[in-house]
Amino acid sequence: MAQFTRNELCQRILDGQHLIIYNRKVLRIPASWLDVHPGGSLALLHFVGRDATAEIDAYHNDQILVMVNKYSIGTLAETGPWNPLLPPIAAGWARKDGKWFSEAATWDVNSNQVLLVANDSPALRKSAPTIETLTPPPSKLSLQVQEQHAVAYRALHKRITDAGLYRTPYLTGYGPEFVRYISLGLISAYAFRHNWLLTSALALGLMWHQLMFFVHDLGHMGVTGNWTLDRLISIFVADFIGGLSVGWWVDNHNIHHLLTNHPSHDPDIEHLPFFAISPTFFSNLYSSYYKRILPFDAAARFFIPLQHKLFYVVMAFARFNLYRLSYGSMFYKLFENRRIRGGKWAVGLEFVGVIVFWCWFGGIVLRGCGSWQMALAYMLVSHATTSPLHIQIVLSHFGMSTEDLGPVESFPDRQLRTTMDVICPEQWGFIHGGLHLQVTHHLFPRLPRHNLNKASLMVKEFAKEEGLTYVEFGFVSANQEVVGVLREVAGLVGSLGQQVKMVAQVASVEAKEAVDKKIAQQDVVFARSKVGNTPQAI
Repeated sequence: MAQFTRNELCQRILDGQHLIIYNRKVLRIPASWLDVHPGGSLALLHFVGRDATAEIDAYHNDQILVMVNKYSIGTLAETGPWNPLLPPIAAGWARKDGKWFSEAATWDVNSNQVLLVANDSPALRKSAPTIETLTPPPSKLSLQVQEQHAVAYRALHKRITDAGLYRTPYLTGYGPEFVRYISLGLISAYAFRHNWLLTSALALGLMWHQLMFFVHDLGHMGVTGNWTLDRLISIFVADFIGGLSVGWWVDNHNIHHLLTNHPSHDPDIEHLPFFAISPTFFSNLYSSYYKRILPFDAAARFFIPLQHKLFYVVMAFARFNLYRLSYGSMFYKLFENRRIRGGKWAVGLEFVGVIVFWCWFGGIVLRGCGSWQMALAYMLVSHATTSPLHIQIVLSHFGMSTEDLGPVESFPDRQLRTTMDVICPEQWGFIHGGLHLQVTHHLFPRLPRHNLNKASLMVKEFAKEEGLTYVEFGFVSANQEVVGVLREVAGLVGSLGQQVKMVAQVASVEAKEAVDKKIAQQDVVFARSKVGNTPQAI
């Protein structure tokens, strides 16, 4: 079997090959597989030139791992831990029709953070990445220590597997869940029939709230373990009953898991103009997920100073934004000229599901309310009732670090640094859908949520043994932490936002560099302040 040196890997990547390291094997991912990869193409592109052993093991069962090894074209020639390259996409580069083009420019001003900003250089857009492009900034982390943590994580993964925690507890786990789903649906229908419309709306919203946790499990293949079966069930629940696209959610959510809290890459923290959890968002960052600039414009300058006050108001309407994102993604997938995992049937079925949803919800339920005023009230109450789900999603991340520590950082280090748990008695865990145990879920995303509590005890032992910080807050203190972060960032808008505006007016390179440096320094200070406020860290 061929052996590859670092320079050979670099040259092959610059020639357009997608090479990923797995158990010291060099995997070559065909371009044709990028689009049909169940986790989406970005999940692969963000690990080109990197060791993705932990991530691949965490996201794939044994049957799929056998297939993964078929992409091996050789092994690493160098001994010791692999010193990762910077994936081209992380430096703002992409390929189209066999050619490189620059999506964005790299911003790394005395911070060792690789962030993406608008590319206004015609020369850069016409050039191509080089070996220097693939070389990440010097890391403040020890490669050997990160490798040690990765090895310990693999041992932890084996312990959890051997303990049988990947076996789904259908009867004891999902039995009570289905009783809740059906009961809430029947209550809503009964109340609607007796004209108790707001009670019906409340029960329907609670059913949606609980069902989305089930969709979350299915999206991670954490129910049956079979992609087609889990996808069919999730389309029925998410699209036909909830009116949302599970296909969009899976693509979005996988990137969130792999690049948690990265301002340029994690769509779950890219919420301008309404929210910014780091001052780096003041810099017109480029999103590699949305393929556009996240402008810090007039709307952002209006909302961000108020974000801590509007947090719960915005969350009450968050489900409407999910409709927008879902339907935009569905139209894009249906009409774009590329293959899709499982073929176009999944997207077509989602369109049918959404049409059926609006027929029963809009054509029967809302029209049956008797007046437009009551229909509007029904719509608002049912949708606002799901807001705890959206609050739950951000609680475990908005209060954590957004600093980019580079590709040297190991999978377990990154997840523990950017994720926290919400303390909750086990008997009330269903209210959170198991997502209050986010640290364990991020380390083992396929793990059935009803087994997360047992696994979290092992994860805490692992963190203590490896000298890592396991952060958990009570529900109230977690909310306070998130609102505190939003308040702190809101307070920075006046000074830094004014400087950014001044740079745009003056159009001076020196002034822009000075402002960029100040923003980077401010973000580092802000990140350090968050690390210093971690109650109940283990």
